[in-house]
This record gives sequence, C-alpha cells and structure tokens, in this order.
Amino acid sequence: MTNLLDRKTPGPNPTFTPVTAATTRARRQNIIVRFNLLFIFVALFIVASIISPQFLSQQNLANLLQQSSLTGIVAIGMTVVILTAGIDLSVGSVAALSGMVVALLIGFGVPWPLAMLLAILTGVLSGTVVGGLSAYLRLPAFMVTLAALQSVRGLTYLTTNGTPTTAPIPIGLQFLGAGTIAGIPVVGVIFVIVAVVVGLVLKRTTYGEYIYAVGSNKDAARLSGLPVNLILTSVYVVSGALAAFAGVLLTARLTIGQPTASQGLELDAIAAVVLGGTSLFGGKGGVMGTFIAVLLLSVLRNLFNLMGLSSFFQMVVTGVILVAALIMNHILDQRSKRA
Repeated sequence: MTNLLDRKTPGPNPTFTPVTAATTRARRQNIIVRFNLLFIFVALFIVASIISPQFLSQQNLANLLQQSSLTGIVAIGMTVVILTAGIDLSVGSVAALSGMVVALLIGFGVPWPLAMLLAILTGVLSGTVVGGLSAYLRLPAFMVTLAALQSVRGLTYLTTNGTPTTAPIPIGLQFLGAGTIAGIPVVGVIFVIVAVVVGLVLKRTTYGEYIYAVGSNKDAARLSGLPVNLILTSVYVVSGALAAFAGVLLTARLTIGQPTASQGLELDAIAAVVLGGTSLFGGKGGVMGTFIAVLLLSVLRNLFNLMGLSSFFQMVVTGVILVAALIMNHILDQRSKRA
C-alpha cells in the first residue's frame, strides 16, 4: 500500500509562463516591429482613398499594380542579394539590355518564347560574371556592380547605336506585359508568383538557410563547410535573371526596345528592399517586407500624381518618408532587443 506521505506534491509547471504586463508589452512591441510596414501601408491606402475619389477606381488600381510590378520583380532579386550583405547596382542596365535583346531577336524571326529565354539568359550571364568577380576574387560588390552598370548600359547603346528597336511583338508576349485576367494585370500576377516562389525558397529550403547563414556571418558559414563563394555568386544570378525578366516584360508592354529604359531602377529596388526591413548588413529580412514596400511606394507616388503634385516634390517627400521609416524601424528594433 502506498504511503500518502511518500507522494510528491506537484510542483510548478516549468513550461508555464505567467502573463505579466511586461510580457504583454513585449508581445505588442514584437507585433508592431513585425507588421509596422503593413500598418503604414493600410493607413496610407485609406488616406489615399479619402483624399482622391479616383484612387479606388478599377483602372487606377490596375495601373498602380502594373507600374509597381516590374520594380517589384527586380526588388525581389535585390532582396536575395542584400540578404548576403551584397548589392547589385547593375539591375537597371541588365533590364534595358535584355529588353533590347528580346526585341532584336524577335525582329530576326526568333520565336518569342525562345527570344525571351535567351534574353533572360543574358541577365544570368551578367549575374554570373558580376557574382563570380565579387565572390571568388573578393572584389567589393559595390564597385563590381557599379562597373557593370556602366558597361552593360554602354553595350545596350552599342547594339543599336542608341536608337530604339521596333519589332512586331507577338500577341502572346504582349499579353504577359500588358494583358489582364479578370481586370487584373498579368504582370501583377507574375509579380505575386515571383514573390511567393522566392519567399518559399528563402524560408523553406536548405538553399534559403544557406543564404541567411552567409549573410549573417560569412566566416562562420565557411567554417561550417558551406560553399560560400558559390552561394554568393548564385544570388547575383538570381538578381540578374529577374532583372532581365522585368526588362522583357517592359518591352512587351511598350512593344519597343528602349536603350534608355530602366534608368534609376536599381535605386528604386534598393529603396524598397531597405524600407521592407531587409538589413544592408545581411542575414535579416525577407520577401514579404519588400513586397509591401514596393506597393507602399507605388501608392504614395500614385497619390501624388492624382493630386497633381510636381515630380520634384514627390522626390523630396518620398526621400523623407524613406528616412523616417528607416529611423522608426531602427527604434522599434532596438526596443525589441531590450525587451
């Protein structure tokens, strides 16, 4: 018979954490840190709909999505690069070159799917060269991609002496760049698909884990046996491919190969990535933040256009908002670390 005195009294559950005011405050701060950009986007969306009655029109929302998608596709590739503490300043030039290449190939009678593939391979080649020089020769990515920005843009001008290339863009390719599905721009659907696929790769695959590991600490990743140089090269390949894809879609929409296209695209992409919470020092951030930031900046510019504000004023306000958002993210991040 068991002695009742020998029974152990149940102690406190080690997994139970009392809910205190500090715990609740920490959780609230964590939610604010994680979703602050989404909150800002929703607030801006509501303000824009109040200020301008035309903002919520189907045509305006479709234009907004179409205009933001090409920058968004490039920004997704830039996110992958910046996660490794790199930078790619060549994306605008790569987009322009690929847009010219697809127009030239179609003009020579190449079927548009093959022409599109070859144009994207142009971006893959550029990314391989840029990434290889930066990774294997340990050259600063900023300088390598800056040189690529100049040289690739120069190559774009050389292909046609700086003149636009007109070609009979097939209906199938035009549909990708300017078509709609149930009123939704096809290029917007492509943007969402690219964001989802890249986001899943980063969060759910070993390759994605390697990217975060290399961005957090290259030396530690190398000591752990990761192929750091190969990973660093691969992210520029991804960036180059997506930039080239965006260039092809732009040509499909304009039905013309424009050598001056996509100037400044790299700055818009970097701004969206940083605003989306991806650290320039690598290892922190993701696609979702970039996706929301691209839409936020597009809504802001769209609202300015509807209000008839000058482009100079738009530049100033956009820059101020970007800096303010960065400061807010920094403050919230510091508070979350102290909590």
